[in-house]
Amino acid sequence: MSNGTPSSIQTLIGDALRETNDLARKEIALFRNEMTSNIRSLFLGIAMLVGAAVFGVVAMLVLVDALVKWLATVVNSEWLAALIVGGIMLVVAIGLALWGRSTMSLSTLAPTRTTRQVREDARTLSERVSG
Repeated sequence: MSNGTPSSIQTLIGDALRETNDLARKEIALFRNEMTSNIRSLFLGIAMLVGAAVFGVVAMLVLVDALVKWLATVVNSEWLAALIVGGIMLVVAIGLALWGRSTMSLSTLAPTRTTRQVREDARTLSERVSG
């Protein structure tokens, strides 16, 4: 019977090592998937900020053009149309900037699902060891 005990301990240790290896591979895969998703969100946020910058520059150009036209033709109403278009573009730029900023917050980059899964796996492993 003393020969059976060491081999069963070796089997248990081998099983534990295999399960730990499988668990580590799954955790790494989950981490990679989550980080890929978070990086996509980061790039989307950057694209929105670039879009906001483009709209902001164009809005400033239109507003400046509206001011120039207004000063050139004080009595004419052409400046009002340019002012309205410039104002709308400025509103779009502000909206894109706010959306981009919220997409790029640091909290969205944290691998929350991986962290939660690692905690659950650690709890399960400690229950197996103690139970």
